[in-house]
Amino acid sequence: MTWNIPNILTTIRLLAAPGVAVMFLYFNRPYADWFALVLFVSAAITDWFDGYLARAWKQTTKLGAMLDPIADKAMVVIALMVIVGYSSMSPWLVLPATVILFREVFVSGLREYLGDTAGTLKVTKLAKWKTTTQMIAIAVLFAQGVFEHYFGMSSFGMDDALIIDVLAGAEEDVNGLRWKVTGMVWAGYAGLWLLWLAAALTFITGIDYFNKATPHLKDGE
Repeated sequence: MTWNIPNILTTIRLLAAPGVAVMFLYFNRPYADWFALVLFVSAAITDWFDGYLARAWKQTTKLGAMLDPIADKAMVVIALMVIVGYSSMSPWLVLPATVILFREVFVSGLREYLGDTAGTLKVTKLAKWKTTTQMIAIAVLFAQGVFEHYFGMSSFGMDDALIIDVLAGAEEDVNGLRWKVTGMVWAGYAGLWLLWLAAALTFITGIDYFNKATPHLKDGE
């Protein structure tokens, strides 16, 4: 095994994946949301750097080729698990998350079954866009959690009528409720739209991989 900088970055990203969930075990919200957001975005950035450096420095290795997709899937799966777990279990969130998780497990199973012929399931450009969209969607949804909890902290002790008056502009917005709820709503909608887009790309690439694998799944071959 070759431990060069691209492989080290990939390993750091792999280790950061469970770290996202750990943030919610040791920190209260919204600090857990902040730490998870920063950790997730930092790890996602390394996804671009390790691939770029490996190609630029001609340091592509079998270790990196193995760890890179594992790290990507671990980040997405664990982050989605955390987001769904701390959500209201809205079907608008659970359904695309389920599609993404099912596809990742399905394709991983295909690769394992194909063994030496798994090279037929090479990562396509659309699959790379899928991963990018997934990571952006998850980052935005973590940001939505930050806005939501700062809004909750700022409105703590206020009755519903006063909150409504503040948001409507009838009362002075001393605690900045309006910009916090605006950020919460827009991040929530943007995150869901991006997650549905990611789910669509995930479904399409999953079908593509299955079609490529089909010739190798016939009995007698």
